[in-house]
Amino acid sequence: MSRITTPFGATTTAAEVIDGIDLTGRRAVVTGGASGLGVETARALAGAGAEVTLAVRDTAAGDRTADDLIAATGNKQILVAALDLADPASVDAFTAGWDGPLHILVNNAGVMAAPLTRTGQGWELQFATNHLGHFRLATGLHPALAAAGGARIVSVSSAAHLRSPVVFDDIMFQNRRYEPWSAYGQSKTANVLFAVEATRRWWDDGIAVNALHPGGIRTNLQRHVSEADLERMRSTAGGSVTPAWKTPGQGAATSVLLAASPLVDGVSGRYFEDCNEAGPNQPGTRTGVAAYALDPGAARRLWRESLRLFA
Repeated sequence: MSRITTPFGATTTAAEVIDGIDLTGRRAVVTGGASGLGVETARALAGAGAEVTLAVRDTAAGDRTADDLIAATGNKQILVAALDLADPASVDAFTAGWDGPLHILVNNAGVMAAPLTRTGQGWELQFATNHLGHFRLATGLHPALAAAGGARIVSVSSAAHLRSPVVFDDIMFQNRRYEPWSAYGQSKTANVLFAVEATRRWWDDGIAVNALHPGGIRTNLQRHVSEADLERMRSTAGGSVTPAWKTPGQGAATSVLLAASPLVDGVSGRYFEDCNEAGPNQPGTRTGVAAYALDPGAARRLWRESLRLFA
């Protein structure tokens, strides 16, 4: 299976990826669409003519963002809906309220390196938000995605998946010491494994699912991260090369590629970075994809475990 390459790269912007693409008549949902990469992803999709729903915890912030995007793109089909991924009732309310087909689902929202916090179900917050909430959202929207014909799901992961596989024996840190980056890492591995198993289950429904690392971008996602940790992230993101931070527009480029570009038609179950499919991670580097994140057995196990947690 050959690796997917495109004319785009690390400095490409979302606007450049979407240039010339017409999404008129397409409907998209972007989680976390009121800040950071979510705004830039929504901007690109709306600018191409899609109806875009910003699925956000803070609907007031969502309304402000929608107004800004309408003014910037001229597209009045930018909607706002409440969604708290850490609350299954909120996710269920969102999916129950959705009507009609859905062509693009961008699972973008996330929590990074947070102090130990548990949801009402006792779940560790990062895994609950980054994986379980998006898992329930996608499975709840499956009928709408299948009805669209050729739908795409974009699972925003991270190079931080290299920090940890999913530790199935203790996902929720009940019996091991909590470490924020390990917790974040396993949740980002789960985002890749979701793409692998969803491809196996949903490909015949015409749904493509891919995961990605957006690159290092300064956004509100890092509100729990110290400046020292941020500098270490920047300096190790490319192994021996010290890259500059990406702009939000550059960071959203790979999401927009997977959401809308004809260059990846028929592609599913893969992991991208810098607008190209990533190769295997090499020891001592922070690029590429870990073998455990693409393991079909782990992907099937994670799907079963996710269903069990919601049972």
